[in-house]
Amino acid sequence: MSERIEKFCDDLKVQLNGIESHLLQVKEKLSTASKEAESTIKEKLEIAKAKLETKKQEVTTAKEKLAQRIEAKKAEVEAEVAEWKAQKAKDKLQKHAQEAEEYAIAAILLAAAAAEEAEVAVFEAIEARIAAEQDNVEYLKS
Repeated sequence: MSERIEKFCDDLKVQLNGIESHLLQVKEKLSTASKEAESTIKEKLEIAKAKLETKKQEVTTAKEKLAQRIEAKKAEVEAEVAEWKAQKAKDKLQKHAQEAEEYAIAAILLAAAAAEEAEVAVFEAIEARIAAEQDNVEYLKS
């Protein structure tokens, strides 16, 4: 493999490892969440929301890149790429490779943001369940 391909693959592995690590942290938080006090859950929810808010611009940019890439991909025809190869149009092939790499990175950023959003959803669900159970206990007491 060329150095550029190896670097690109290594960069993607780092991004994917980061997503995996984040999801493992969410899983760990979820396993202990049922044992925590409501205030702790609310605190974690606020922290998760803040992290998600900081990622929103990154997500918006990633979505825009994905949309642009999808449109570009529709316009692109495999025959053109084959023609570029036959003509040894290195510049066009380089640009095509660069765009494909940018698309892959944008897709990974979107997946990372989805993991952040999932964390917020988990804490919101737990918070809602706690509230529902508290209402049930109060109702049964009366």
